[in-house]
Amino acid sequence: MASRKIAFIVNPNTAMGSTRREWPRIKALATERLGPFQVLLTTGPGDATRLTRLALLEGAELVVCVGGDGTLNEVINGFMGEDAPIRPEAMLGFIPRGTGCDFIKSVSIPRELNKALDVIMGSHARSIDLGRLKYRGHHGHPSYRYFHNVTSFGLGGEVDERVNRTTKLFGGFISFICATLISILIYDKKRIHLKVDNGFDRTVMTWNVVVANGQYHGGGMWIAPGAIVDDGMFHVTVVGDLTVPEVFLNLPNLYNGKIYQVEKVTTLVGKRVEAHSDQRVLLDVDGEQPGQLPVLIDIVPGALPLIVAQ
Repeated sequence: MASRKIAFIVNPNTAMGSTRREWPRIKALATERLGPFQVLLTTGPGDATRLTRLALLEGAELVVCVGGDGTLNEVINGFMGEDAPIRPEAMLGFIPRGTGCDFIKSVSIPRELNKALDVIMGSHARSIDLGRLKYRGHHGHPSYRYFHNVTSFGLGGEVDERVNRTTKLFGGFISFICATLISILIYDKKRIHLKVDNGFDRTVMTWNVVVANGQYHGGGMWIAPGAIVDDGMFHVTVVGDLTVPEVFLNLPNLYNGKIYQVEKVTTLVGKRVEAHSDQRVLLDVDGEQPGQLPVLIDIVPGALPLIVAQ
């Protein structure tokens, strides 16, 4: 491991700022296990993408992300060009430090630091799929982005917008459930035209449409129990025309894996998803809110070697 060129991309603001305080200890343990490595600290949004790309272009063979799902998304976007990885042989490691860290529930990466380092030392890679989306950015310009876990549109985008402008002092679960409850009370369902592959093609009245590579999002919501990160398919969950009382009645099913049993929830599987609406419908991309519909999402099978436990 020591002979490989390694770069750590560190977001010191994750885990409510505790990563900054803990970084000297994390660095010492990582150096003991992995040998010397380059350290690149982020200072704001987009930095992790830029720094990852810089490290890869300078020859990094292993990039380790230290942060939460949002930082991991940025790092993954640093790995990817518009159509393919910029350095296909490079591997990605992850030390989870976020308030939610939903993605590690779908892959074998432990949250505990020593165990996460053990996994990185093992260098066992799983080639995970990524989602690639083309959408309208906040300034109206066409944009593209990759995601590793979940993209949703509708209520999910509204929740992201609310969470990201408030504190996460009480952790990911509380932050997201509070934002979800408030958003349900003030949000209007949207009329969205949705197409999945060449089968499903219709207009739906929906609270939220979730395009999932991983199974969990929003601080622990089990939104796509059937999703597998390397099966080459999206699992699409359409939360349909429920009344507000029905939404509250079924909230437990968002966390207990029974979301597919809700009568007005539709589940689909496909490789390509298109959506547009006459209304303003916000996107949620791995917990970030980068823009709105229209959107085109396709799967990139086996796009990135992620180090996981055997």
